[in-house]
Amino acid sequence: SGEPPDLDAAAIISVFNRHRVRYVIIGAFAAIAQQAPIAATRDIDVTPAGGKADLARLSAALTDLQARIRTDAVPGGLPFDHDAASLARADVWNLVCQFGEFDLTFHPSGFDGGYQELAVNAHRVRVGDVEVTVADLDDVIRSKEAAGRPKDIQALPALYRYRAARRRSSEPTD
Repeated sequence: SGEPPDLDAAAIISVFNRHRVRYVIIGAFAAIAQQAPIAATRDIDVTPAGGKADLARLSAALTDLQARIRTDAVPGGLPFDHDAASLARADVWNLVCQFGEFDLTFHPSGFDGGYQELAVNAHRVRVGDVEVTVADLDDVIRSKEAAGRPKDIQALPALYRYRAARRRSSEPTD
């Protein structure tokens, strides 16, 4: 069938963790992992560290996942050979594997510093039984504002309300 597999983000992330890939999850999945009440996403957006050793570990994880380039023209995606050098040559990789769709984004909207910039405020959270590094909610919002795509703009009001409610609930009471 031409339908992508249902997303099992924990399975994708557990492979990244096993290969010691340094990453920050961004986008809707990062917000949802922090209990933001927004619509489920059909993929996860990963900002990996860009060092040569990091990219070599990422390449090994992609091999393990049997990741393929996502394209509407070929159900299941196109196979591709990759290594640290080839992965570094693109800013974005749209991929698919048996656990669903995921994007590698080295310089997400609003974050020219990529992984290094996002990692400063990132949090470790549990998704299922997997530890995940996710972008701070403020950074998710900043990236969605910078991207400005219709789906990002649509999610922003709920994210603003959720952020405000979190801030109110963490304020000290008299």
